[in-house]
Amino acid sequence: MAVSSTINGDKKHWWFTHRKLVDKYIKDARTLIATEDQNDVASAVHLLNAALALSPRLETALELKARSLLFLRRFKDVADMLQDYIPSLDDEDSDGSSSSSSSGHLSRDRVKLLSDAPDGRDPSFKCFSVSDLKKKVMAGLCKNGDKDGQWRYIVLGQACCHLGLMEDAMVLLQTGKRLASAEFRRRSICWSEDSFSLLSENSSSVASAASPPRHPLTEAESVSHLLAHIKLLLRRRTAALAALDAGLYSESIRHFSKIVDGRRPAPQGFLAECYMHRATAYRAAGRIAEAIGDCNKTLALKPSCIQALETRASLLESIRCFPDSLHDLEHLKLLYNTILRDRKLPGPPWKRHNVKYREIPGKLCVLTTQIQKLKQKIANGETGNVDHYGLMGVRRGCTRSELNRAHLLLCLRHKPDKATSFIERCEFSDQDAVDAVRDRAKMTSLLLYRLIQKGYSTVMANITEEEAAEKQRKKATAAAQAQKATQNAEEPKPVEKTGSVKRTCPAETKTANSNAYQGVFCRDLAAVGNLLSRAGFNHPIPVKYEALSC
Repeated sequence: MAVSSTINGDKKHWWFTHRKLVDKYIKDARTLIATEDQNDVASAVHLLNAALALSPRLETALELKARSLLFLRRFKDVADMLQDYIPSLDDEDSDGSSSSSSSGHLSRDRVKLLSDAPDGRDPSFKCFSVSDLKKKVMAGLCKNGDKDGQWRYIVLGQACCHLGLMEDAMVLLQTGKRLASAEFRRRSICWSEDSFSLLSENSSSVASAASPPRHPLTEAESVSHLLAHIKLLLRRRTAALAALDAGLYSESIRHFSKIVDGRRPAPQGFLAECYMHRATAYRAAGRIAEAIGDCNKTLALKPSCIQALETRASLLESIRCFPDSLHDLEHLKLLYNTILRDRKLPGPPWKRHNVKYREIPGKLCVLTTQIQKLKQKIANGETGNVDHYGLMGVRRGCTRSELNRAHLLLCLRHKPDKATSFIERCEFSDQDAVDAVRDRAKMTSLLLYRLIQKGYSTVMANITEEEAAEKQRKKATAAAQAQKATQNAEEPKPVEKTGSVKRTCPAETKTANSNAYQGVFCRDLAAVGNLLSRAGFNHPIPVKYEALSC
């Protein structure tokens, strides 16, 4: 009996010691969090990790840790911690579920254990994951034990917003706001007026992801402001995508430019998607240089973006810049091989991709064929006939002023010292990545700027040659016309005989009239002489009249 009591006492002492230790960790963590200092909050996270190591399902420690990570802007850690609550993961395709490392993440919440078989077969043979069932049970216990766990939706919603998962953030924040309102109404039934006054005084935010304003906002107010910002960005993106689908490329570019050039910074992941969509609109509008520039910005913000690599390689190939296109395709092939080696898409499970895992082998075969064709073209020497007119966005035979205007606009947008200005309007999920993004943006913008300068010099040389040839043609034409005029001045004018009336001078007219009169007088005189001879007057006519009659 004494032994059993000793054992029970030791067991009671063991539970009591752990609980006291966990309570001490949480109390010290609350004290450090209240200071709102970065180092103190980081120390509080370590204390909370120690508390969770002793009690992994303690709701208070989980909430404090999540809010502390949000305050430290460690949004990826918050998403990894609460990824079971991200709505978009429920709709993802389980392409990478064959991987042992990612099968637990990709298969959660998609297995309906008690659902009927659609084809009438016995549902008892349906396979399911034990780990998923365990997660569902524990999640249900946690939700029932702490006000439906609405803090998860608020904290995770803010983290998703900063990670660029705007749709998930909107759903989570709205859900958290609705649950908080329902809980407030449920509790306010038995409250007095004094309780409401105390609540309004002590309703400051526990942790703010952004820099604290002059007058701290409550958590409800900060969530409302964040929701309004998310809805504005989503409305603009929806309008831009609708214009792009309708073929209104200028309208789509205008809406995307409002997002990327806005006064309020936008999350890094969301900006990368908008730059990629705007590059598609620029490409459809025939503005090659702007499309390449947006692809460069997308890859600077998101180096493993498959769509950006494919689009930039296609753009470079369209202007016959084969070496640079081949470089992007080789990078893309390396990325595909890495995905097949790891048997999962790069990044955490909640990261979005524009390609599915099962599509990678087919894309890799097509990519290998494309690489072989480009290598063959480069081996044949097809590297010097770059379409500089298409790059500059001018027509063949353009004027000097048109080229200068296009070159000025391209330089203002893609000059290396101005090509990194978009970083100021970007909200990074990891501040340590800012320098790497700036370096990538500078390198790609410098390559594009050099390509633009080469295109400008080539097109300008062609215009100069065309102008010189045109001037030479005009000079030759003017000389030929002058020589022809001189020859016409030296030669007499030909007399027109057919189809024209002969014009005579007054002297010639007078002579012709006198001759006519003389002929008439001679005929009359001959007639008079003839009559006289018939009448018996046989006198001869004088000689001068005979001459006149002739």
